[in-house]
Amino acid sequence: MDRNSKIIIPGAAGLVGQNLIILLKEHGYRNIVAIDQHEHNTRILRELHPDIEVILFDVSQPGEWLDAFAGGDVLIMLQAQITSKTSDPFVRNNITSTEVILEGAKKHQIPYIVHVSSSVVISVADDDYTRTKKAQEKLVVESGIRHCVLRPTIMFGWFDRKHFGWLSRFMKYTPVFPIPGDGKFMRQPLYVRDFCRVIIACMERQPDGAVYNITGKERIDYIDIIKTIKRIKKLRTPIVHIPFGFFAFLLRFYAVFSKKPPFTVDQLKALAAGDEFPDDPWWEELDVKPTPFEEAMRETFLDPTYSKYILKR
Repeated sequence: MDRNSKIIIPGAAGLVGQNLIILLKEHGYRNIVAIDQHEHNTRILRELHPDIEVILFDVSQPGEWLDAFAGGDVLIMLQAQITSKTSDPFVRNNITSTEVILEGAKKHQIPYIVHVSSSVVISVADDDYTRTKKAQEKLVVESGIRHCVLRPTIMFGWFDRKHFGWLSRFMKYTPVFPIPGDGKFMRQPLYVRDFCRVIIACMERQPDGAVYNITGKERIDYIDIIKTIKRIKKLRTPIVHIPFGFFAFLLRFYAVFSKKPPFTVDQLKALAAGDEFPDDPWWEELDVKPTPFEEAMRETFLDPTYSKYILKR
């Protein structure tokens, strides 16, 4: 792709978008249109990137913001609802937003889409997130626009407001850190900067109809992830194992008082579901070198420039 190509990114102010824009600029791309509805996270995006176009708007609603699609060369779809206590936000932000965006892409004849789906579409999970992500992916595949689909597993890295970022902040301030059961739930965590390199590779190569399951190359138990965070952050918080059922009860109790709980019972069930996702050798097919887990964790928590930024839900 030409470095002047116009790249349009709905959902740009989240974990992936913030990291992706940094890498796009490192690769020499500057003609970027970033769109997101989250005011706080969009403010961070504008602060870090005053040289790109940033639009604050709810992409589930048609509007003049779709005029920014004119002349677009590639659409990178990142918008998603990941957690909620009710089903409506999942439908609005995973399905309705995709319908609106695809209509805009067709109107302005954008030739290629990189769609960020999720590994949950091939998991054993059955919840609002999984169902709406399956429906979202189907909309893209059936859109008639050339595309590829990426299905990442759980990600971590700079700007992580949930997952490892939330776990590290919780560990810092809580007197004890609770672990459900023995904590030996196998994970395949994916470093977000590696994933962004995959997005850029797909954007440049433009494989048509390709579907890539993007997992972390290393398999690591949840308990070992927690111990790694504790070691890198040099924290002394005791780790305490709690029976699985009681842990689920505590999450339900917390959700009564929190509109946006950082960790839900559905996610706890997914954690313990025993999913092992396919090992598509994306590092070979797309020529992207995976970052070793320990190195990626150190970059995540110790980088002097970006580790200080925390997004909001």
